[in-house]
Parts: sequence; structure tokens; C-alpha cells
Amino acid sequence: MLITMEKLNDLEAIDDRIVRRKLSDQVFERLREMIVRGELGAGDPMPSERELMERFGVGRPAVREALQSMQTMGLITISHGERSRVSALSADIAFRQMDAVARLLLSASPDNLEHLKEARRLFELGMVRIAAQNATAEDIAELTDLIEKQRSKIDDPKAFIRADIAFHAKITRMAGNPIFAAVGDAMLNWLFTYHTDLLIWSGQEETTLREHAAIVDRLAAGEADGAADAMRGHLDRSAALYRHH
Repeated sequence: MLITMEKLNDLEAIDDRIVRRKLSDQVFERLREMIVRGELGAGDPMPSERELMERFGVGRPAVREALQSMQTMGLITISHGERSRVSALSADIAFRQMDAVARLLLSASPDNLEHLKEARRLFELGMVRIAAQNATAEDIAELTDLIEKQRSKIDDPKAFIRADIAFHAKITRMAGNPIFAAVGDAMLNWLFTYHTDLLIWSGQEETTLREHAAIVDRLAAGEADGAADAMRGHLDRSAALYRHH
């Protein structure tokens, strides 16, 4: 079969060179495979450094670097003086890995913060509708308790915001979907960076508490539309508190 010059050029453009990979990267891949295969399960202690060195035929630096990478990704937990253990894999671990990049992205441009606020608005309006359908007496009692806890922190801006996050996170968890919960937690925590300093002088704490109470009233009544309207008003009013700085 004849090979035209054009095809020859295409073949030459394909880079088939074998790239030598770092030993630590290879150790990391082997350890991750052990978790995927179930050889190592959530809560299991990781093999010692010496055991890993012997098993993979590598030195201590490669093992330590691989373990550090696994910890950074949330795959294992390393405690001082104790054997590292395999973490329980969950959706929130995946989103926590995005925190540093997300914060940089939000700091880079005012547009990115506006996009996040829009995404959060649409997300929470959907969540509160589901919450209205799923709400139990225990859920309503917990939300009411969260409002009172937030009220008790009115003179502590950071604690007030943490209580605010807990309130909204509870509504998202009422959907019963762990991925929704992880997405909600991530967006709230990313916005936390912009809200804390502003709340000190915003003077809107009592307004926030009243709006939260109105949302709970609609959830208790099982009114999906009413809960969404209350949430929409709350988010639209508070959106101005999150500004690029």
C-alpha cells in the first residue's frame, strides 16, 4: 500500500515517545488502584513505608511523596505518630479538592463572583422546593434551632456566618442527595470569603434572621412555591453583600 506524503506527515505528527514517569507518580497510581479494587477500604491503615518500599521496589522519598499526594487529594489521612488511614470516599472530598483553585478563580475577576452568585441562586431555589416536599417535623425543629443559634452569634460576625451556612446547608441536605449537599457546601464556603468582612458593618443581621424564619414557615407548611419565593427574596437581598475585593 502506498503512503502519501500527507499521511506520512500525519504519522510523524503523532508523538509515540515513551515518557519516563516519576517513581512517586507510579507509586501513587498503584496505591490508588489498591483503593479502587477494595484491597484497602475506608478506615483501613495504610501499609508502612517500609512495606511499600519492599512491595514496589522503590526508595523512601518516592513512597513519602506518593503518600503526601494522596493526603492532598483527601484519599488518606495522615496523623502525627500514627499510621495513615484510608479516607471514606465521598462527593464532598471531590469538591474540597477544588477549594484553592475556586478561591483563586473568584479573586481573579468580579465576573466569576457574579457567576457563582447566579449559580447559587438557581441551585438553592431548586433545593428549597425539594425541601418543602421532604420536610419532616424533625427537619423543621432543626432549622428553627439553627436560627436561634445564629441569633445568639449576632455579635460575632464569623460565627454568625458559620450559622448562616449551616442553615442553608441543612435545607440542601433535606433533598437526600449527597452530591447536592457537597455542591451546596462548596458554593457556600467559597462565598464565605467575601461575606465575613462585609457583615461586620452591614447591619442586616436581624433582616437575615427574619428571612430565615419566613423560609422555615413556608417549609413547615409544605409550600414549595412559597418557600421558593421566600428564598428568592432572601438571596436577592443578600447578594449585594458579596462583592469582589
